[in-house]
This record gives sequence, C-alpha cells and structure tokens, in this order.
Amino acid sequence: MGKQQTSDGPVLVLGGRSEIGLEVARRLAPGRVVILAARRADALAEEVEQVRAAGASAVHTVEFDADETATHAALLEKIAAEHGGIATAVLAFGVLGDQARAERDPAHAVAVVHTDYLAQVSVLTTLATLLRAQDTGQIVVFSSIAGVRVRRANYVYGSAKAGLDGFASGLGDALHGTKVQLLLVRSGFVIGRMTTGMDPAPMSSTPDQVADAVVRALGKGATRVAVPGRLALAFFVMRLLPQSVWRRMPR
Repeated sequence: MGKQQTSDGPVLVLGGRSEIGLEVARRLAPGRVVILAARRADALAEEVEQVRAAGASAVHTVEFDADETATHAALLEKIAAEHGGIATAVLAFGVLGDQARAERDPAHAVAVVHTDYLAQVSVLTTLATLLRAQDTGQIVVFSSIAGVRVRRANYVYGSAKAGLDGFASGLGDALHGTKVQLLLVRSGFVIGRMTTGMDPAPMSSTPDQVADAVVRALGKGATRVAVPGRLALAFFVMRLLPQSVWRRMPR
C-alpha cells in the first residue's frame, strides 16, 4: 500500500459498456471529465446519462476496438492531448468466451486470448508510457480468480487472465517509485451480464461491490485488491491443492 492518492483529472473507461467500468466511473465522476471508449460509441447514450447524472462535469464518447491493437497508441495519445492528460484509466473490456467451443475451435481460443491478454498488454504499455510522461496517473487492471490458478473448467479464459495478472504485476513493479499507481484487481465470480445463466460461485460479488473496493483502493494508493477481501486467503489455499484435486474443480 502506498501514499494516499487523490486525483481530479479526466477518467477514461476503456470498455464503456462494462457494468463494473461504469460503476467505477460513476463513483469517480463528480466534478470530473469522463471519457467512455467502446465500439459503437454513438450508441452509448444511456451510459453517458448515467455518468452525467453521477456528477461528471462532462462526458465524452470515443470509438474504441480493443482488438485493433495497431490503433491503441494513436487513440490514447489523442485522448490525452484533447483532455489535458489522463488521470485515471480503467481497463474494463474483456470477453468470457465459450470454453467448449474454444477447446475445438482454435480461432475462438485465440480470439479470447487476444482480447483478454494481448489487447490489454497493448493498452497497458501505451498508458504506462503516457502516464510516466505526465508524471502522474492511475491505472486499474482487472484480473480474476480464474487467473490465480487456471482451472480445467475455463482454462482458455483463465490462461488469459493468468497472463494478464503476471504482466500487470511486473508492470506495477516497473512503475514503483514513480507517481503512476497501477491497481491490480483480483475478483471472484461477479454476478452481472457477463455471467448471465451461470450459477454464482461461493464468495461472489456484484459490480457495485467491485467498484466500491476499487475506489477505496485507489484512494489508499493500493497496488492490489481482492474482491471480496476474504478471497486473499482462498488464493493462498488454491495454490496448495494437489493437481489431482484441482483438475476436478468447477468453474
């Protein structure tokens, strides 16, 4: 945990339709400019209104396709130039994918990993460079219980989250000693649109609960947060289970 962090500059949500991303944006919005970046940015009227109603001084939308990694650097540099920098960037994009399909369809498996890992690496690398140059800023990255130890039941998604968790951990270490805070969020099962139709796992949370934890952790200058907090102990136990037991673990 680091020094108390405060920020009142622009908030960028990459994945402007994400339930968690929007809840974080609403909590950070009062008096701040918020930029929602997503595909079909012209169809974000409902999301814009939610953030505006939360007290944002202005809300802008930007066309953003996470999978088009070649566009990331120019887009993020343009956003920073137009808004006088980026104070808080929330990486809220991602896909769950279809595990059964991914096991037989290499293209689908690659698509999941591309969005959930490679695209995140591209954005994170660009943001870290921009925020270092600003000499200030916050980055929020969402890992998952799925990436702490990869399970047979969702190993394609889990492997992408494991890679992201490792990359973000290393990047956070590289940013140590700078004025850029990287917050790595490790959440359990989140009940929301992305998990509709799935049975909630033990120690599940809601987008509201995740957003509350994120905003508290940002304010404290934290670099890691588990949601819910008691998952931190579960993560430790998970790593100790024998593989013969682990491979039978459900999603």
